[in-house]
Amino acid sequence: MGIYTDIFLTFAKIGSFTLGGGYAMVQIMEKEVVDKKHWLDKEEFMDTLVVAQSTPGLFAIDMASHIGLKLKGVRGGIVGALATALPSIIAILLIAIFFQAFKDNVYVEKIFMGVRPCVVALILAPCFGMAKKAKLNKFNWWIPLVTVVLIAAFGVSPIWCILAAGIGGFIYGRLKK
Repeated sequence: MGIYTDIFLTFAKIGSFTLGGGYAMVQIMEKEVVDKKHWLDKEEFMDTLVVAQSTPGLFAIDMASHIGLKLKGVRGGIVGALATALPSIIAILLIAIFFQAFKDNVYVEKIFMGVRPCVVALILAPCFGMAKKAKLNKFNWWIPLVTVVLIAAFGVSPIWCILAAGIGGFIYGRLKK
């Protein structure tokens, strides 16, 4: 199987079996891309994650396009992005076609009630893994905590938090030298 097919099948699988959006995909994507395929090492994956978070667009598609780009250039990036988006597009089309017939079904409603907490867990789980990879310690644990409070309690844009953290990291790095 060629690399483009491998990229497509890998990201289509990730896109097909992940509920909860891009952040819920992080653990699955890391297992596939780092542990199984060895396309990136853990450090490269974390760097790609940071770049994808600060790139406009859908996070999962940004991740897939950055990884595909690293593997096979622009074509690899396009294949990764399309493969990640395709399952969602198909699912949305199917839901749009059939939703009216099932939206008031008590069983469908109960299924969604059961899936919602699972989706929350799928989004939270990568946070713990990312905390380990970000090398949180007794000196910097407050940064993500303050960021969450600023965003959730005060409505500060994540963009300002990312910019402030980047500038702070730059200044810290210069002072440490």
